[in-house]
Amino acid sequence: MATLIDRNGLRPDTWHAFDGDAGAIPPDADALIPLDEWRERAAVWSARPGRLGILLAPSDDPAALAADLGRFALVAVSFPVFTDGRGYSIARLLRERHGWSGELRAVGDVLRDQLFAMARCGFDSFALRTGQDVQASLAAFADFSVRYQSATDEPVPLFRRRSVATAA
Repeated sequence: MATLIDRNGLRPDTWHAFDGDAGAIPPDADALIPLDEWRERAAVWSARPGRLGILLAPSDDPAALAADLGRFALVAVSFPVFTDGRGYSIARLLRERHGWSGELRAVGDVLRDQLFAMARCGFDSFALRTGQDVQASLAAFADFSVRYQSATDEPVPLFRRRSVATAA
């Protein structure tokens, strides 16, 4: 089972991932369902008393979900292999274009070396791949003291911040 962290440390995970059998998730439990399942059975899932989360695959278009984002308490983005970077783009699109302000979680092949960049793209919780050292992973958020690029956590690039500071 994956270890769930955020910038502050370990977090409990109350979400039950849909595995093809909706009956395996207790009715009042938090359910994390794939986008395809949501498209097929949105009315059934919406009738449940528990909170809903949506799981986006790397090939999913977040625009397809934009109208329904308000129905979810969590958006999780899957990283099936650490070399697949499409989840970074999905995170930025959700935060910047679609206004998602809720919890955004990275799941799958999530490694310590990716955490700093994932956080800059808008992820705020991370389901670490089995075997990752939690303390070393938490240290990843402080790997770099200066950030050059703009991102969701700092929308102004370094060269613009420097020019403003110089002008003042």
